[in-house]
Amino acid sequence: MNGIDALIGHPGWLGWVALKAFLLYVTAVLGLRVGGRRTLADLSPYDFVAAVAIGAIVGRLPSAPDASYLSGAVTLLAILAAHALITWVRLRPAGRRLIEQGPVVVVARGQVLWGNLHRSGITRSDLDALLREHGVADPAGVHLAVLEGRGRLSVLSRERSG
Repeated sequence: MNGIDALIGHPGWLGWVALKAFLLYVTAVLGLRVGGRRTLADLSPYDFVAAVAIGAIVGRLPSAPDASYLSGAVTLLAILAAHALITWVRLRPAGRRLIEQGPVVVVARGQVLWGNLHRSGITRSDLDALLREHGVADPAGVHLAVLEGRGRLSVLSRERSG
């Protein structure tokens, strides 16, 4: 391969790169569509891993001269099948406990629960920022704050909790 081919590629090969990219993209979209809305909704950790893996496959394989569309499609389908299996396992109580983290109460009756906060890997400044997103300036105004399994904070203020 001479210098110019290394820079711009072989013109005849570029069409195949474009075709592989197009086909892998369509395969990924169809695979995600078959997998349901869950993959595209609010990402859980296993959804995130699947999305990153799909992006890596669709982004890398078209320009890899040693990888065919078929090898990319098989890789995509294997990732999507693994994601579907994890989703199925998650629907069972024992599987849900294995795959997902449960909710953790980080503020109760206006008091920060430091042990739960630390076990969740959240600092006080993280908690304060999350509370501000809910319009709460001080944990004392919170009846209950729960760090949900996906990392979102649910907040019940003292006024609304009755």
